[in-house]
This record gives sequence, C-alpha cells and structure tokens, in this order.
Amino acid sequence: MDAASAVAVAALFVWLGMVLAISFLEAPLKFRAPGVTLQLGLGIGRLVFRALNTSEAVLAAVVVVSFVVRPPSAGVVVAAAVAIAVLAAQVLAVRPRLSRRSDAVLAGADGPRSHAHFVYVGLELIKVIALVAAGVALLVA
Repeated sequence: MDAASAVAVAALFVWLGMVLAISFLEAPLKFRAPGVTLQLGLGIGRLVFRALNTSEAVLAAVVVVSFVVRPPSAGVVVAAAVAIAVLAAQVLAVRPRLSRRSDAVLAGADGPRSHAHFVYVGLELIKVIALVAAGVALLVA
C-alpha cells in the first residue's frame, strides 16, 4: 500500500471511530450521568458536535487530498463521497434545525420533541456504513 492510500485508510477509520464514539456512545450516555440536566446536556452536546463536525471536515479533506494524490477505485470514491455528502447534509440541513430546537429548550420552552434527531441518527448510520465500506475496500485493494 502506498503512502497516500495509507493516509486515506487512517483518516477513514479515525473518522469512523470518532463518529461511533461520539454519536453512539457519548451522546446518549451523557444524559444518564448524575446531575446532568437537559439544558446542560444540550449545551455540552452542541460543543461536542461542533468539534466533531469540524474534525470530520478536516478528515474528509485529508481523504480527498489522498485520493487526488493516488486515485482509488470508483467504489472507494463513491463510498467516501457518500460519507462526505452525508456530513454536508447533517451540517447544512439538520444541525440548524437541531440548533433552533436546543435554543428554544435552553430558553425554557417546552413542546414536542424534534424529529431532526432521528434524521441525524439515520444519517449517522448511513455515514458509518459508507466509512466502513470505503475503508475496507481501500484496505483490500
């Protein structure tokens, strides 16, 4: 395996690990910790997901640059492109809705729960599958 492909594999699997650790472990568990109120959990979540999405964007850029240096197979490119497109959809379409809802909750509003969380989690699942597919396909290539 050449250096560019190794960097892409590393970036894809680090990205995957971050998504799994934050979205599927930290996010649900923080609300079960003693003394963590909904408002505190939302405030922490906003900071954590902003940092996660920024890190994801950096890792996506590393993957793209690695692909420019050493183009992989079309399947790898498609899988990585799906992960990048999902990230863009989350940041540009879903997170603003989540932010509006968390702003309202932090301001003391009550009301129906946001369905945007379900959309975000569904997109996370798609992103996880795409990252696994891209990483594995690049490893076995």
